[in-house]
Amino acid sequence: MVLVAVFAVALLVSVLVSGLAARTVLSTTLVFLVAGALVGPGVLGWVDVDAGSPLVGELADVALVTVLFTDGSRLGLRDLAHAGRAPVRALLVGMPLTIVGIGVLTGLLTDLSWPAAFLVGAVLSPTDPVFASAIVGRAEVPERLRRLLNVESGLNDGLALPVVLVLLASLSGTEAHPLEILGELALGVVVGVALPLLAAALVRLPLLGATPQLQPLGPLAVGVLTYAVCELTGANPYLAAFLGGATVATVAPRARESFGELGEQLAELAKFAALLLFGALLTPQLFGDLGWGGYTVALLALLAVRPLSFAASQAGLPLPRREMWTAAWFGPKGFASVVYGLLVLGSGDPEADTAFTLIAVSVAFSIVAHSSTDVPVARAFDVEREAGLPAGEECGS
Repeated sequence: MVLVAVFAVALLVSVLVSGLAARTVLSTTLVFLVAGALVGPGVLGWVDVDAGSPLVGELADVALVTVLFTDGSRLGLRDLAHAGRAPVRALLVGMPLTIVGIGVLTGLLTDLSWPAAFLVGAVLSPTDPVFASAIVGRAEVPERLRRLLNVESGLNDGLALPVVLVLLASLSGTEAHPLEILGELALGVVVGVALPLLAAALVRLPLLGATPQLQPLGPLAVGVLTYAVCELTGANPYLAAFLGGATVATVAPRARESFGELGEQLAELAKFAALLLFGALLTPQLFGDLGWGGYTVALLALLAVRPLSFAASQAGLPLPRREMWTAAWFGPKGFASVVYGLLVLGSGDPEADTAFTLIAVSVAFSIVAHSSTDVPVARAFDVEREAGLPAGEECGS
């Protein structure tokens, strides 16, 4: 009950400061992260959270799926099909470069073995727009940039999972089955597309249809069912969630419109709850266990590897320079990295604790850095628009 009370207080504080946060570097995200750290075992000790607890992993997993489904519902399958080359290159070039870059730094600067080092790189490769919400959720930011970040972050969570599983199997000495992993990805795509299509077909049957009051619950039911089917069948839930939201947006635009506000609120609540628990894991001991090499990796992953990998992936594309570097910076690590980090921790490998410590510190740094810079960057685009300035120079100029 203490955890519930702390969540309620943090939620009230976030509501009260949300107006100020929308105009400054103050972030409601940090309210929950700090609240969790204060009540956790590292400070006040009111809440004892174990990183290996099923509650932590399941809540982070549900939060990630909720956010991905909501993000997908902002787009549509047509938007994904016409997203352009930028997100494709970010996924097929930028993401592997990020894995390799973080892996090499981790192998050189820490005591982790090379398989564990590249596993850390794979865990930290997905991006999360939740911690850059002012970028992906504000109209003054160019739509092309918002779509790029949404598509990249929506798909890279599911695409990173097979890499994580293969490296985790390699680390533990077990045999990975590539065909099985590819099957999980393919099944995730099928589930994510098929269930919304089925629901839309049912709505069109004679005598069936949703009242305006209950219409927002239709997409919610589809999202919950998608997650349940994935858990029962072994399909990739992250690809399914994102594609499920995008399919709803395509085949049921009215339902998508009615679900919009409810989906945003649910995603916010899931995010806040997961952040509170994650904050409780950030104890002084955890930060003390990470040596200088680990801190160097965490900082370089944030300040150099992601930006340079993304910039390299966009070489030759006519993306305005300001938008390109904004997208390069806003590659925050979020729920996917936490979920995959917990998988590493639960593997029982002797290097698991060290790897999770590096992952957790990297995620914490990313949350602080990105959630406190999204508003100033978004407002800079607004200032440009009001002043009638061009959106930015071309990358090649």
